[in-house]
Amino acid sequence: MTNKTFSLGGDLTINRLGFGAMRLPVGTFDGPVRAPETGIAVLRRAVELGVNHIDTAGFYERGDVRANELIRKALTPYRDDLVIATKVGPLRGPDGMPSGQATPDQLRGLVETDLRDLGLDRLDLVYLRVGGMRGAGGESIAERFAVLAELRAEGLIRHLGVSNVDAAQFAEAQAVAPVTAVQNHQIDESGLLSVCEEEGIAYVPFFPLGGGGQPLDTERLGKVAARVGATTPQVALAALLALSPVALAIPGTGTLAHLEENLAAGDLDLGEEDLAALRG
Repeated sequence: MTNKTFSLGGDLTINRLGFGAMRLPVGTFDGPVRAPETGIAVLRRAVELGVNHIDTAGFYERGDVRANELIRKALTPYRDDLVIATKVGPLRGPDGMPSGQATPDQLRGLVETDLRDLGLDRLDLVYLRVGGMRGAGGESIAERFAVLAELRAEGLIRHLGVSNVDAAQFAEAQAVAPVTAVQNHQIDESGLLSVCEEEGIAYVPFFPLGGGGQPLDTERLGKVAARVGATTPQVALAALLALSPVALAIPGTGTLAHLEENLAAGDLDLGEEDLAALRG
């Protein structure tokens, strides 16, 4: 992979292949809770292998196992080049799912909780995650984003992002404060990838290896994987990174074996023939 790094916000150099912390507490939404010792081992190994961008959220938890607390326990004192991104907005409902949304008055408390749980004085990147479990669009986000902009002005946040947004919501946020990263489900939703490329904004698809109602095209990926001697997930990650120089990958896992497999995708170069076959 060429262009292995990205300049986030113009002042934070990160590796484009990072790590998502969602699967540290639990493998699937309805799966068993993972042992915290396993999550700590995965995090330490990820950093050993060169990961310096970790994507997390305060609502990544199950029972007593919380992703942010695992990150603090595993990685403090933090390396100077480690960038931790978090998301605020969703609130867990009675079923434990992040189906509710925080009001503007609740966002400060969520940011302060993330600071405490992660053991930080300032968060590198905070996304406003909107929409609950729904898709993007359909509501104004300006008032909530303005709260995060105020926290940025106070020095509690370094950079701001938006997650699960459409083009109109992205424009709303940009009118309030600079957006450094977009984290959406689809690869190119509402043309936002092109906008991110033009403005040097990171584009970070969540569920890069399927999940959340978005299965991988395993047939096409499998054919390319067989040809290049890689696994299907590795080809999926390499294809994402080849899509655009602003695309970042944050595959998540709770096992050391999957971590090693995912991060090896950073050394996989797909040719034009392979990429054309994946595009169909």
